[in-house]
Amino acid sequence: MRALIVDHGRPSGVRLADVPTPTPAAGEVLVRVGAFALNNGDLATAAGLADGRVPGWEAAGHVVAAAADGSGPAVGTPVTTFGPDGGWAEFRAVGVDMLGTAPEGADLASLSTVPVAANSALRALRTGGATLGRRIMVTGATGGVGRYAVQLARMGGALPIAVTRSVERYGDELRGLGAGVVVADPADYDGTVHTVVDTVGGALLVRAFDRLGNGGVLVALGHLAVEEEAFPRGALMADPGRNNRTVVSFHQFDGTPLPPDFTWLGEQLARGALRPSISWRGSWQQADDAIEALRTGALHGKAVVVTG
Repeated sequence: MRALIVDHGRPSGVRLADVPTPTPAAGEVLVRVGAFALNNGDLATAAGLADGRVPGWEAAGHVVAAAADGSGPAVGTPVTTFGPDGGWAEFRAVGVDMLGTAPEGADLASLSTVPVAANSALRALRTGGATLGRRIMVTGATGGVGRYAVQLARMGGALPIAVTRSVERYGDELRGLGAGVVVADPADYDGTVHTVVDTVGGALLVRAFDRLGNGGVLVALGHLAVEEEAFPRGALMADPGRNNRTVVSFHQFDGTPLPPDFTWLGEQLARGALRPSISWRGSWQQADDAIEALRTGALHGKAVVVTG
């Protein structure tokens, strides 16, 4: 089968090659991959893998061999899958606890963005607490997680406040996704918020924390910034309007079962209630371009390789 494999001698760190098709274990299905997503986290993981390994976290396709132990979906079922590696290939063996099903005919490219971007946004919002009637700030709102967080916050009855450095370029798009307010910096929002979903870190996280009102929660989800989070003197002091504020660390794989969330998100994409955060879509041969764009920060949203 074709796969992108680790090759530390190449600028992209990977190359297209033919490798053996994986053999699934008893509790795994074999999936013919129709599309897979590229993430900065994938690239960081690939840097630590030996040459010849197949990286890749997210992939979507159809089951071509059901699990031998009788668990999991039947042959032909569309699925979205997650794993620590192995996603950047024509076939993937994946445990039934690491996949979600999707309606027949669902777009595989869209489904491939579910496990990391969409599911991170969903679980970060849950970590922040109630959404109905709340003001929720999303930093890095043009990224893959950020765009999903804006949409899901609006679906949950919140007023999303989207933070992006490029208001003129992306403001209309973010408002179309459900943002009630779009600002270039947390400090530009004249008011307090109940929740912050922060996908950036660094000084931006500090300024976003300053917008929290009483009982507010900042979910520290991303770490794109290179500088440290340095809170100025007095930043953590309480007053009558800003008391009991919390910064919460986040990891989406917290032991809560994945299949129900993957399946629900896939259903929302299939019926058009969610829009996929895809800003680059290409073939195997174009993957190097997407990897370069990810590394330089030129890509806003998700990059997806379509294998067909």
